[in-house]
Amino acid sequence: MRLLTIDGNGRGPGEPLHVVCIGAHADDLEIGCGGTIRQLVEQHPGSVVRWWVLTSDDKRRREAENAARCLLGDVCSLEVTVSNFRDGYLPADIGRVKEAFEAFRRGSEPDLICTHSRDDRHQDHRTAGDLTWNTWRDHLILEYEIPKWDGDLGQPNFYVPLTGATVQRKVDVLLSAFATQQAKPWFDEATFRSLLRLRGIECRAAEGYAEAFHARKLGIRS
Repeated sequence: MRLLTIDGNGRGPGEPLHVVCIGAHADDLEIGCGGTIRQLVEQHPGSVVRWWVLTSDDKRRREAENAARCLLGDVCSLEVTVSNFRDGYLPADIGRVKEAFEAFRRGSEPDLICTHSRDDRHQDHRTAGDLTWNTWRDHLILEYEIPKWDGDLGQPNFYVPLTGATVQRKVDVLLSAFATQQAKPWFDEATFRSLLRLRGIECRAAEGYAEAFHARKLGIRS
């Protein structure tokens, strides 16, 4: 299993990273792991981030591309891919989605992959998480969380403390880039900050905020 900073077997402090981020919908990555990826690539100059959104239409595609650039475009080499699978129907189109994963898999091996939780109750999220694990078998995979009606956040076991500046940037991007989501009652600053604050409490983050993940397999190489 590939690690970031263990005895030279992974990437050392400050070395460029290759990161893959997979989200079912246009705002999932910013909500789930936007702060973590922002801080990580700031600390590892020259990193490459491959940012893949699975479902979209024309409006959502533009939002996804703009949000990714605003969040990360100034601190890494950013490759944004937005597919046009139908929102809500990923399990019904599993064959084509699996083929897309296999095609996306080609290229450099990632040091870190961020994806949806395999226990997420949203069918698109769950499918994306399952196919991530099917496609990458020997990698560090962190499963992020998305707040929603289903109430399936669970108990994460991997925390990334965030600075106040990172939190503000994340929230600003979410609120400015995703105009199509503004009418949803949960899509607001209070929602985003409340989850970050709760996770910050759980890990005693220095500035009070954190993103949390499910890390199903971790290894240490000595």
